Amino acid sequence: MKRFLLLLVLLNSLLINACSSTAKNPEDGTGQALSHDRRTREAILIDKDIETEAYSELNSDDDLRNQCHYTVTAYNGATLVTGEVPNEELRKKVISIIQEIPNVRLIHDNLIIAYPSDADSRANDELITDTVKTALNQIRTTPDFDPSMVKIITENGTVYLMGLVHRDEGTVVINVARLQPGIKQIVTVFEYID
Repeated sequence: MKRFLLLLVLLNSLLINACSSTAKNPEDGTGQALSHDRRTREAILIDKDIETEAYSELNSDDDLRNQCHYTVTAYNGATLVTGEVPNEELRKKVISIIQEIPNVRLIHDNLIIAYPSDADSRANDELITDTVKTALNQIRTTPDFDPSMVKIITENGTVYLMGLVHRDEGTVVINVARLQPGIKQIVTVFEYID
């Protein structure tokens, strides 16, 4: 019973956060984000365009939309592709589509050959992401660090960390993330600025 109540409280918290932090227009979300983001305003908008175009192109292909699960995350032009595809042919197709998108300067291909993950696995990934975000909010030992500078993507228990960070910040983030439960692996996709 305690587990059920804890799950309800957590779900309620997630829903409240999702409703309060989602920007409908890319321009709307830049005010707060820009004050803590090390990317330029132009880079933030380019990254949003990369993600939007990637999903539009990928979802327009029936085979990809119906047989695959993919997540595309752009940060400063570096584009992380995670998820599951049933075969190598479809993996190559996903990557070739993303390679054609303007302003993609680097692709981190972390697609795996497997059946698409189920709803339980994806819910667990969301829980891990939220746990890591909460833990990063507790960092007080690194001057000028703001946890919103780090993008956290979780896929099948693997946590991907993206952002423009100093090496000492990256080390602290990795060490804090490593302590969180349920994580199978941590993959850093940081761009170091020192």
